[in-house]
Amino acid sequence: MERGGTEKWRVEHDSMGEMRVPADRYWGAQTQRSFQNFVIGTEKMPREIIEAFAVLKKAAAMTNEKLSRMDARRAELIAQVCDEILAGKLDGNFPLAVWQTGSGTQSNMNVNEVIAGRGNEIAGEKLLHPNDSVNMSQSSNDTFPTAMHIAAVTVLEERLLPSLEALADTMRRLEEENRGVVKSGRTHLQDAVPIAFSQEISGWRAMLETCGEMIRDSEKGLYRLALGGTAVGTGLNAPAGFAEGVAETVAQLTGRPFVTEENKFHALTAKDALVYSHGALKALAANLMKIANDVRWLASGPRCGLGEILIPENEPGSSIMPGKVNPTQCEAVTMVAVQVMGNDAAVGFAASQGNFELNVFMPVLIYNYLQSAVLLADAMDSFNRNCVSGIRANREKMHENLHRSLMLVTALNPYIGYENAARCAKKAHKENISLKEACVQLGYLTAERFDEVFHPEEMIG
Repeated sequence: MERGGTEKWRVEHDSMGEMRVPADRYWGAQTQRSFQNFVIGTEKMPREIIEAFAVLKKAAAMTNEKLSRMDARRAELIAQVCDEILAGKLDGNFPLAVWQTGSGTQSNMNVNEVIAGRGNEIAGEKLLHPNDSVNMSQSSNDTFPTAMHIAAVTVLEERLLPSLEALADTMRRLEEENRGVVKSGRTHLQDAVPIAFSQEISGWRAMLETCGEMIRDSEKGLYRLALGGTAVGTGLNAPAGFAEGVAETVAQLTGRPFVTEENKFHALTAKDALVYSHGALKALAANLMKIANDVRWLASGPRCGLGEILIPENEPGSSIMPGKVNPTQCEAVTMVAVQVMGNDAAVGFAASQGNFELNVFMPVLIYNYLQSAVLLADAMDSFNRNCVSGIRANREKMHENLHRSLMLVTALNPYIGYENAARCAKKAHKENISLKEACVQLGYLTAERFDEVFHPEEMIG
């Protein structure tokens, strides 16, 4: 079958023969073959990968020129078109599905063909060939893993880490605002000894900060680039100095410390750096799941739940129960966390399937990685903006719950011992009386001595 949004065509050719290609697109025969042969799903190669390809193709052309493999005019044409791709001027020319060849060859050729087609249009003559010019000194087997690393670092630095830091900043503000507010702690979903609300928030804040450290640490492996290994890691058809030169140029273009991977056989077949990095994303997802669940538990109610915090009321919560409002931002965050945890399984399994000199599960791996990073960034932005920034302590409810907690009896351990304190708690619970009444009735302390030693607000350390 033929796919295309136009009835106007032009004829292109590749090593397998001629193909009709939409006249208003810059791609060539190999892209068209993939477009027609892989009508699978709706998932397209992520834009982040296309932009990463533009960076590496520009860097490759500049390096080939420095090494006297390419003339200045061709190198400048390639660089000019790559800049157009990065500026979004050629959107609509990258139609290929994620579900294609596992090496990503067809997306590499899609970028090569678009650069050649647009470059030749600018030049007014056919100066660029997709393989001989744009793909010079390269193979799909080293360009696609290079694009994966560039895209992963870019999405972490430009999307995820800023969103994480913004949410952590909000937690820092809430922490300061709630110093001195004491509430009941909880373990095993049961009452525990008191905690300051600021201490509870500090736990959330530290969870985010720790994940940020883990994610930044994982970037070290992503900075190492496969480019220069060509087909199987030997560097066939790449000139001496190309691998080092192109990594240096990518670093200059992006402002990030990319370097060439020393062992290209590892770079082509192993995807452990992405697995490691996605593990840090999974850790963030796990912590966001915990934080969002804490928030919705603490906000549960408004009358029959804990009700210790108030969160923004953003939309009606029920189509049948008037006035109901739900913790929808928390639910969105936890669904994203579930997706990221599922993606982690896909990333790990894809990385485990490399055979001999090449991993051929790369498109699905990077699709899941980038989806996780983007979802987490967007979810944190939404959670921060529409929920966390508006959290307010319900101090009256916190005070009430604190003073009803039987676990305050822990403060009496130094005075009456663990077993006697346990008897007080059980008696108070069974007879629905206060800890003070139970302690006095059991003869462990006088009322006056109880008041001297029992100060719940001072139990937070």
